[in-house]
Amino acid sequence: MIRIIPVTSAGMDRLFRVAAAGSALLVPVLLAAFLIQLGWGSFPAWREFGPGFIIGTDWDPVANSYGALPAIVGTLLTTALALLISIPPAFVTALFLVDAPAGIGEVLSQALDLLAAIPSVIYGMWGLFILVPLMQDYVQPFLSETLHLGSIPFFGQDGNGFGILTASLILALMVLPYMSAVMRNVFKMTPGVLRESAYGIGCTRWETARDIVMRYGIRGLLGGIFIGLGRALGETMAVLFVVGNVVEMPVDLYASGTTIAATLANNFAEADGILRAVLFALGLILLLMALGVQILAQYYLFMTGAKRGEK
Repeated sequence: MIRIIPVTSAGMDRLFRVAAAGSALLVPVLLAAFLIQLGWGSFPAWREFGPGFIIGTDWDPVANSYGALPAIVGTLLTTALALLISIPPAFVTALFLVDAPAGIGEVLSQALDLLAAIPSVIYGMWGLFILVPLMQDYVQPFLSETLHLGSIPFFGQDGNGFGILTASLILALMVLPYMSAVMRNVFKMTPGVLRESAYGIGCTRWETARDIVMRYGIRGLLGGIFIGLGRALGETMAVLFVVGNVVEMPVDLYASGTTIAATLANNFAEADGILRAVLFALGLILLLMALGVQILAQYYLFMTGAKRGEK
């Protein structure tokens, strides 16, 4: 006969604490596992090329000569441009959705969430068949010839639609729904009495958003931005379709290039020997880049907490 032993509230409390502690410890364990795996897999590349691999520009599988700098520069360029393009509209969109009438705000919020759920390969296909021809036939000629931006260094004169700028636009479209959704929730959490008080002393909507809402929810706003940053840094398929996939230093924004994630996707299936180790090294660099950005963000929040009135 099976005897059922009742679980007391104290026992459930201990069980919950153990489960919560185990879940929390899983995060550093997984991070350490990633670092160990990537470090071990990339060891032959570091032994072969040394630290010069990071600043090397050659990529010749026939001669077994590899450098990571073109992929690193392409990743940083596309990510920085994507954030520069997407942050202002994400902020304004979130601000509008908070104050929009109930019917309109709910519909647009649902549409925003649906955009965030679209797979990246769909963005890539749309970029290849729609955005690239638009960039080649209209946008790039307009920027270079009509606005005369081609005379600006590193902007570019001629383009075929592919390249760093097109990849940045695709990334901006992808990360905008994520950032805007998080910012919208942060704005909603701002106490109404703070906003009403600001309006009561004559502040405009922009002044209220800048001086009250942003200061109150700065951690949440930065959290939304870094969610977008994390996706932009590691995005593969959408960039793969439109960046050009040329492993060389981009000379301008119209030039074809590559990113770390795109290089991994292009080469890992048939990689072996030193090339496989090189790809592991690129993965390690990408992980360290993402961790470095997060550490700097947390350090900034900690150092500026007193200015925002945080304890």
